[in-house]
Amino acid sequence: MPKEKDYYKILGVSKNASKEDVKAAYKKLAKQYHPDLNKSPDAAEKFKEINEAAAVLGDEQKKAQYDQFGAAGAQFQGGFEGFDFSDFMSEAGGFGFDFDSIFDNLFGGRGQRRRQRGSDLRYDLEIELEDAAFGAKKTLKIPRLEQCPKCEGTGAESKSDIIICDECSGRGVSTRTQRTPFGLFSTTTTCRKCGGRGKYVKNKCPECSGRGVAEKTRNIEISIPKGAADGTNLRVQGGGEAGEKGMPQGDLYIVIHVKPHGVFERNGNDIYVKVPVSFAAAALGGSIEVPTLKGNASLKIPAGTQSGTIFRMKGLGIPDLHSHHTGDEHVEVYVGVPEKLTKKQRQLLEDFEKESGKKGIIKGMFG
Repeated sequence: MPKEKDYYKILGVSKNASKEDVKAAYKKLAKQYHPDLNKSPDAAEKFKEINEAAAVLGDEQKKAQYDQFGAAGAQFQGGFEGFDFSDFMSEAGGFGFDFDSIFDNLFGGRGQRRRQRGSDLRYDLEIELEDAAFGAKKTLKIPRLEQCPKCEGTGAESKSDIIICDECSGRGVSTRTQRTPFGLFSTTTTCRKCGGRGKYVKNKCPECSGRGVAEKTRNIEISIPKGAADGTNLRVQGGGEAGEKGMPQGDLYIVIHVKPHGVFERNGNDIYVKVPVSFAAAALGGSIEVPTLKGNASLKIPAGTQSGTIFRMKGLGIPDLHSHHTGDEHVEVYVGVPEKLTKKQRQLLEDFEKESGKKGIIKGMFG
């Protein structure tokens, strides 16, 4: 009586091995013992054992039966359904075979074609700096494919027009079985009649021509969060296009672009502004009016303020998108020189020049 095969030993895996462990062991050994790659006399027999072991241990149901009854059970007779050995042999000669695909095929990984969820959409939105600072609501017009209201996404004129495919009996795949020197093997391919759907439409919906979707323009309201910056992404779940034959809709991704501002420059959460002051205000000090994102505000400057001095107005910048922190406003003052002077202003400045005892370039300015 022949000794019963130990599939775990053949693949070199433990009884607690996962499907991924079995797959890794199979790939390694299949490459090592494939008859076209290994010319030793026992390579073909060893290769057959590897495939037999993988077909059992890679299938949860067969593995459970093997662990209980061993390899002699009738459930393991007749080969490995779903594994196209002939295709494998033909591809192997050129070292172009894909062991991942073979493994999936060997373990019945191919079935009905998966229907696809709807496509995601992208919308680039320009906003003002004030919108980024304080948040805003915007209504977007989004052209997209939506589920056909007449057929409810089925693509059929009526429910009775949805027919189970008679070629694959609704499975979405066709199976062809053939006998080889290594056993009985089956080739599983997508059904050509129904395209892997398992069903086909007899009479198409006149509204969407059987597509199940129709082109519409939808108004979608979004909320721009406080602190949004250039490149901020917003996601509207289900705001994309309709899925295939009733599958879920895709998502809408909105990419924020903040327009350049006429007054302020932004750096992170801080904003910067340049403000002119008169010679008298810079020399004497006092309060000046400066713009902020919330309107004009008063800023005190000390006497003798020099051109280029920067003052910080705390908390008047941009809120942080991910925290409660708010940036600052930085005000750079520069002394504005009047282009035209009245006779009296000129006289006063000349008197000031005489009084200060300085004329023209300040002595020592250039070293």
